[in-house]
Amino acid sequence: MPEYKSTIENGQTIIDSPHKVYGPEANDLSLQLRKADIDKVILAGMSVNLCVRARLHELLEQSYEVAVVRDATAEARLPEGDGYLAAIINFRYIANALWTTDEAITRITEAT
Repeated sequence: MPEYKSTIENGQTIIDSPHKVYGPEANDLSLQLRKADIDKVILAGMSVNLCVRARLHELLEQSYEVAVVRDATAEARLPEGDGYLAAIINFRYIANALWTTDEAITRITEAT
């Protein structure tokens, strides 16, 4: 997605590294955020009911303000249930905000 390259490589964006567990405790995400004096985080990702949820919980526990971009996430749908829907329902209760991609772009643009 070349149209996002300048945003991703702007020197201000922190991208979490690959991991072996679901949450950020296995890498230095929190350290990198603190070093950059960042206290607000926007989350998106492939496995909303696993990785995104684990990162949300851990970042909230560490006193970050966290917004989840609901249409920039995905999850498996199994006969036993819809992991995406389950996660989004829970995020309404625990995340600081639940945005669409358009809302996230607007808020980022207004903040810069």
